[in-house]
Amino acid sequence: MFCASLLLIYCLESKSKLTDRIGQAMAQRIAIIGGGYIGVELAKSLDPLAEVTLIEQNSHFVHAPAMVRAVVDPSILERALIPYDALLKRGRVVRGVAQAVSETEVTLTSGEKIAADQFVIATGSSNAVPFKPNGAGIDGLRAANAQVHAKLVEAQTVAIVGAGAVGTELAGEIAHAFPNKTVHLISSEATLFPHHPPKLGRELSSKLKASGVSLTFGARVENLQSLTEPYSGSLSLSDGTKVEADLVFPTIGSKATSTLLQTLPGAEVSGADRVKTDAWLRPSTLRNVFAAGDVAETGDAMTVVGAGRQVAWLKTTLKALIGGKRVEDLKPYAPWGPKAPFLVPLGPKIGNSFLGVFTAGNFITRKLKGEDLFLSKYNKILGRKS
Repeated sequence: MFCASLLLIYCLESKSKLTDRIGQAMAQRIAIIGGGYIGVELAKSLDPLAEVTLIEQNSHFVHAPAMVRAVVDPSILERALIPYDALLKRGRVVRGVAQAVSETEVTLTSGEKIAADQFVIATGSSNAVPFKPNGAGIDGLRAANAQVHAKLVEAQTVAIVGAGAVGTELAGEIAHAFPNKTVHLISSEATLFPHHPPKLGRELSSKLKASGVSLTFGARVENLQSLTEPYSGSLSLSDGTKVEADLVFPTIGSKATSTLLQTLPGAEVSGADRVKTDAWLRPSTLRNVFAAGDVAETGDAMTVVGAGRQVAWLKTTLKALIGGKRVEDLKPYAPWGPKAPFLVPLGPKIGNSFLGVFTAGNFITRKLKGEDLFLSKYNKILGRKS
């Protein structure tokens, strides 16, 4: 009888301690600013453990890789624009724009203040429409997609200025969907993807040429009329060449949306408006404010793959903080480095990928990204039912 009583007391005490730990975790308030890849996955994973608030100005998540294909195939647009309504079960999504962050709260442009214990700023980057909304909202993005698609259908000659991932994939998508159009891909770099293993650029270049795409390397466009939206016009290149195009796509590169981060004490801006972080992804002297994704200079490229690695680290780190540990006692973030995977489909069937130790071809690239563009994955994460 005495032993049974001791066992009962032990069980009750253990249950009480567990309840206290759960209560302590749920008392932790985490504010995540930006509903892109970092924000969505992090909010979802922490939702059962803490009081999560995701702050996002748009009504829908914009799945950027699919927005490239949506230019040639608008039928996939709505699968690439996913509402936030079903993302969280315990937490909340607040529609708004953050204008200030302190150690204790986020202030929105509406005047609303949201208190939290930990903050993650992942406000992403901007790109030319119709790939990202850039302040125009989801309805504006839909309208831009329809307008640009209509212009693309009518165009006979298309010029793409900038041969990064967006420009290269766009060239492949147009060549696949409209094989009779003349497509020019123009880059100031000497080769395609010069910062990756040479085989990747060589094979992609070969496939683009076989698809009818004209490649121009080592030449700058000297009279680009817009960096933010497609237009029609004549391009003058630094090598003396002129290209007449019914439609010009500027895809020169993304710029980090770092206005909020730049207001923080001690913040330092690097290239493409990204803000530098310390070893624990902190961009300022505020010890409980983290930054990740395109907006943060972490050592990773502006890619979904880079974001995925940072999300994994942030999940582990924030869970440890919820459990009462100190940031400085935790393992610092380690970026991908030169072995970062890089997937470049040229439409739904062909492409190449660098997977850390080798360059994969059509089949693997098609299965990993080209066929579905991760649409199923992100619709599932955001709770949208098929």
